[in-house]
This record gives sequence, C-alpha cells and structure tokens, in this order.
Amino acid sequence: MLKSLLVILMSSVLVNNYVLSKFLGICPFLGVSKKTDQAVGMGLSVIFVMLLATLATWPIQTFLLDPLGLGYLQTIVFILVIAALVQLLEMVLKKYIPALYQSLGVYLPLITTNCAVLGVTINNISDGYGFIESMVSSLGCGLGFLLAMWLFAGVRGRIENSNPPKPFQGVPIALISASIVSISFYGFAGIIEKLFA
Repeated sequence: MLKSLLVILMSSVLVNNYVLSKFLGICPFLGVSKKTDQAVGMGLSVIFVMLLATLATWPIQTFLLDPLGLGYLQTIVFILVIAALVQLLEMVLKKYIPALYQSLGVYLPLITTNCAVLGVTINNISDGYGFIESMVSSLGCGLGFLLAMWLFAGVRGRIENSNPPKPFQGVPIALISASIVSISFYGFAGIIEKLFA
C-alpha cells in the first residue's frame, strides 16, 4: 500500500506533471512565474485548493452523485465546489497574508478556473482512486505544480537578464523556455518505474 502511494505521489510530481506534461494550468504558469516569491505563493495556494477540492469532491461523487445516478453533473458540481474553496482561500489570504494577496492579484481568482484543479479532481475519480489515493495524487499534483512554477520562475529570471533576439523577446522566449523545461521532465518516467518496480 505504501509503495503504491509513493508511486502515485512521485508520478504526480514528476512524470504526470499537470503543467509540464498535461498542459493544464498554463495561465497562472505563464502569468505568475515572473518572480519566485509569487510563483511559490501561487503554487502553495494551488496545493491547498487541490487538497481541499479533492477532500470535498471525492465524497460528493462517491456518496451522492454516483448513488443517485447524477454522474453527468460531475463537472458542474466540481466547478461550484472549487469556486467556493477559492473564495474561502481569497478571504483567508486577504485577512492573514495581505502581501501575498496583493502580489497574486488577478491570478488568485483564476484558481477557480484553473483547469489543473478541476483536472485533478476529475482524474482522481476516473482513475478509480480511493479516498487516500486521491488525496496523495492531489498532493503530488499540487507539489508538481509548485515545482514547475518555481523552476520556471528561476528560468524566467535568467531570461530577464539575457538579451534574446527582438522577435523572441517576451512571450515567445517564455514559451520556448517552458517547452524545454517540459521536455526535461519526460526523463523521469523511466526513473520512477525503476525505483518502485
């Protein structure tokens, strides 16, 4: 059991990274990755929302939607739950960590529409994970999101100090850099399989 949970965790962080291999959550990835502190703040917020969303949506799906034959409402219900959780997070950050609240700006409400959060909750159900496995998967996906944000913020910091050719300045060099970071994560697939085989 512990071994399978480690595989789920490590796979979610490195191999099945929602940003770098599934390309979900690209908006905050590109928008908030200019500064490391903002990227880490956004990553921690996403981890928190992913865990809370899974904590709420898995029982709703398992004990309410499936038994009543309402599985077709999954996406709508999950979006409403995630929106409520983000509102809660926004109020907490505004009251207790106003500097982070100000630095995240418009990107904090975007967690509501962050397809990575919705994707995690839906994929946990479709992958047939139990409650504990779903929570571990969500933690891994959140940590993977944080890792991608942190790494890319470092890369973008280096890009700011370089002088790329004029046609590549701004978003083009950011997208090229993101693709190179993404390619580097594909090498982890074999390592995870060998470590936990």
